[in-house]
Amino acid sequence: MIAIEIAAPGGPEMLKAVERPIPSIRDGDVLVRVEAAGVNRPDVMQRLGKYPPPPGASDIPGLEVAGTVAAVGKEVARWLVGDRVCALVSGGGYAEFCAVPALQCLPIPEGITTTAAAAIPETFFTVWINLFQRGGLRSGEQVLIHGGTSGIGTTAIQMARALGATVFATAGSRVKCEACVRLGATVAIDYRSEDFAAVIRDRTAGRGVEVILDIIGGEYLQKNLDSLALNGRLVQIGLIGGARTQINLTPILQRRLTLTGSTLRARTAEEKGAIAAEVEARVWPLIESGAVAPVIDRVFPLTAAADAHRAIEAGTHIGKIVLAVS
Repeated sequence: MIAIEIAAPGGPEMLKAVERPIPSIRDGDVLVRVEAAGVNRPDVMQRLGKYPPPPGASDIPGLEVAGTVAAVGKEVARWLVGDRVCALVSGGGYAEFCAVPALQCLPIPEGITTTAAAAIPETFFTVWINLFQRGGLRSGEQVLIHGGTSGIGTTAIQMARALGATVFATAGSRVKCEACVRLGATVAIDYRSEDFAAVIRDRTAGRGVEVILDIIGGEYLQKNLDSLALNGRLVQIGLIGGARTQINLTPILQRRLTLTGSTLRARTAEEKGAIAAEVEARVWPLIESGAVAPVIDRVFPLTAAADAHRAIEAGTHIGKIVLAVS
């Protein structure tokens, strides 16, 4: 099969198309003939040598795929050869075939193309875990979503709105802010020209929001804490702005705040399978009804993975970038 490997840590040019053996599968796995694979910022971090795959995972980048089942392990009951599936994987997505624990596969939602389905697992699983499980976002609450036009952001805005929350979002331009509003944000804040904490104070009459979903970290931490309401929850899922900062802890005590976060890649197949079951039960109906949809910015051929990474790093995209596997 053709796969994209990281020749050495470095720039996008380190992504090379090579021939690899088709992966073998274990008794609880399925082999997916990949038709499309999502591109995510963790792939970029892996390419840079800053986010190694967990033990036992493929060294090939790519955390989500969509395609058809090509083979099934002896213990697999749900899936048959030819089934259309999308799947969360720990690595191996940038290839013509990918071995996946059967528990991590889901049927491609009705009305969704394979290309769009490849943009679902990583972001939708991440948003479900963090915004609704860890953050406990409920109907009637207010939420601030940073990076509103990222893959995570476009998904989070739609899901929060569909489930009854009022959404504030940050983005880096007027055009991106307009996109956030089209997706369901009530207020979109241009972080390049506005202080998001000041806008939150003004638009909530000083009360703050119940939940913040943050991919930035760094110096955003203090402003996030200052923007939370009583019993507010800050969920940290990215560190684009850095992993270290100094903060004043007083707001945590005074307003009984919760600071939490999580990662997804290193979890066991059983944990990911439990998340998949929740996502299928709670989120798949929203996708199939049209209330929520993956947002695709651009599609590149598999062999142009380097160009896809350049697009991610340029930061001009709105939504997801996908690799098409012919």
